[in-house]
Amino acid sequence: MLLPAKAEVARQLRRYRAWERVMLAAPNDRTVRATFEDSGYTLCVLMGKRCAREAADAAERYLRVHQVAPAQELSERPRPVAAVGRGPQAVECRTPAAERRSPAGR
Repeated sequence: MLLPAKAEVARQLRRYRAWERVMLAAPNDRTVRATFEDSGYTLCVLMGKRCAREAADAAERYLRVHQVAPAQELSERPRPVAAVGRGPQAVECRTPAAERRSPAGR
């Protein structure tokens, strides 16, 4: 089973909690509510849950169980440039294709 990166889970959980506080302070602001719902959806997808509150709880449990020292987190970052390609025309690739962000990603 693939598990999400702990640093990404922590980042998305912080984002969700921050927008939750802003949304509770201004519940009638449609932009704030939409951004809060987007952050909840992202957390749901990341944690494989249908409800944002369940996803937040799951993220907190995941981070408690899988605590990592900051030095270990740094070693999990993408590797330096490696030559990838066929024959003499090698292409530089900084991160694996699965880790690249699309322009639509935030």
